[in-house]
Amino acid sequence: MQPSIILLKEGTDSSQGKPQLISNINACQAITDAVRTTLGPRGMDKLIVDDNGKATISNDGATIMKLLDIVHPAAKTLVDIANSQDAEVGDGTTSVVLLAGEFLKQCKPFIEEGVHPQIIVRAFRKATFLVVNKIKEISVKIPKDDKTEQRKLLEKCAATALGSKLVAHQKEFFAKMVVDAVMILDELLPLNMIGMKKVQGGGLEDSLLVEGVAFKKTFSYAGFEMQPKKYKNPKIALLNIELELKAEKENAEVRVDNVEEYQSIVDAEWKILYEKLEKIHLSGTKVVLSKLPIGDVATQYFADRDMFCAGRVADEDLKRTMKACGGSIQTTVQNLTDDVLGTCEIFDERQIGGERYNLFNGCPQAKTCTIIMRGGAEQFIEETERSLHDAIMIVRRAIKNDSVVAGGGAIEMELSKYLRDYSRTIAGKEQLLIGAMAKALEIIPRQLCDNAGFDATNILNKLRQKHAQGGRWYGVDITAEDIADNYVACVWEPAVVKINALTAASEAACLILSVDETIKNPKSGGDGPGAPRGRGRGRPM
Repeated sequence: MQPSIILLKEGTDSSQGKPQLISNINACQAITDAVRTTLGPRGMDKLIVDDNGKATISNDGATIMKLLDIVHPAAKTLVDIANSQDAEVGDGTTSVVLLAGEFLKQCKPFIEEGVHPQIIVRAFRKATFLVVNKIKEISVKIPKDDKTEQRKLLEKCAATALGSKLVAHQKEFFAKMVVDAVMILDELLPLNMIGMKKVQGGGLEDSLLVEGVAFKKTFSYAGFEMQPKKYKNPKIALLNIELELKAEKENAEVRVDNVEEYQSIVDAEWKILYEKLEKIHLSGTKVVLSKLPIGDVATQYFADRDMFCAGRVADEDLKRTMKACGGSIQTTVQNLTDDVLGTCEIFDERQIGGERYNLFNGCPQAKTCTIIMRGGAEQFIEETERSLHDAIMIVRRAIKNDSVVAGGGAIEMELSKYLRDYSRTIAGKEQLLIGAMAKALEIIPRQLCDNAGFDATNILNKLRQKHAQGGRWYGVDITAEDIADNYVACVWEPAVVKINALTAASEAACLILSVDETIKNPKSGGDGPGAPRGRGRGRPM
């Protein structure tokens, strides 16, 4: 009898072969089931409580995947594709996870029967290539030169993205707001130039878009209430300096012999401060914003001269103000000339809910805007923010890639029919595998029906019939519990969302299929369970 050779450290967990692959697929199924019900306009929300007791209510696939603390190594790939879809396109995160899970589910019987995973991978790659080309071929291009048409398209894409969120009832209102917000930005469409501010109270319809910058009133000292709160065409100074008396306690030692010397030190401090304030006043500035604190003396000084000031302004707000109003952030008050000062048409302070906000409207270089969201519960406003983020991403994508397809399961059914027809023209195992992928694509319309409580089999049969007759854009109609031409019904999505979702899902499925062994090292440092805990100082429990 040959002695067994031990290669791996004791306690190493290694599993390989077919059972390992099946177990990985099962783990991915479990993840898919967690987000399955959030798909579509009738999707349910998930309430996730983290270890600190913070509750998050969300319908966004990527948010749910992030908050689920997944430890299974193979299932983590699904989290990665959800995150990549969120970063790249913003919407379609649930679809990606569902598709990847369904691809794996459809090829599980083939693996159990002994088909080599690499054959499946090859067939999937081929099918994905065909599908992506098919999307590019049938997607509808929107002319960019016609601004009103383009705007309509963008609003429809935003409304489709918002249709499956908590704010679906107000989707027209928010779709308009989101398109306005993105249209204000410059060509590069930077996301961080759209500020999102949340104010509790009021209804969703009270949310407003500020074409410029808005931020919450900062901490203020006495004298602040005497300052005017509204200006027309003011000059705005953006500073990064403290305007207050500093007690010289930082590593400074001053030895004085008599009171006069002490008085001269105090006077010098006041003189320095007043010189700074005077320079700001003489530059003709009316609104002073600083990243560092503005003290009570300065506040009173500005109030006496009908100037407005705000200290401790958040860094991003100050940068966005600079982008909108022009000027630049100064670290000194010497030579504050007009070219370093910003300006805007109207500056005012307004009460929004329980907060007071400083609003800069009509900025000359307004390449930035702020959305102020209203609503009841804190979680609700946060979910609104996530929904708007998805819609903004979709609109940005639709501006850059001007082709759209019909949503609501229509494009998936068309691709499914195309793959099924194609699979019948080839011989060998690939025929079955491409057929399996065609079947897997039907998960999207099927899940839309299940979530809305419809009879999925019935509706899918109707859809297959329509697509076979050439009804290319027929998909699920959630409102009438039937099928409808979703292109006419304006359920539109940018083609890039679908292309990205299908390629990411197929890649993830191929990645999981090509793993046949997992080796898990034991935790280093301890042999087995940790040492028993005492009560400190070496005393046992």
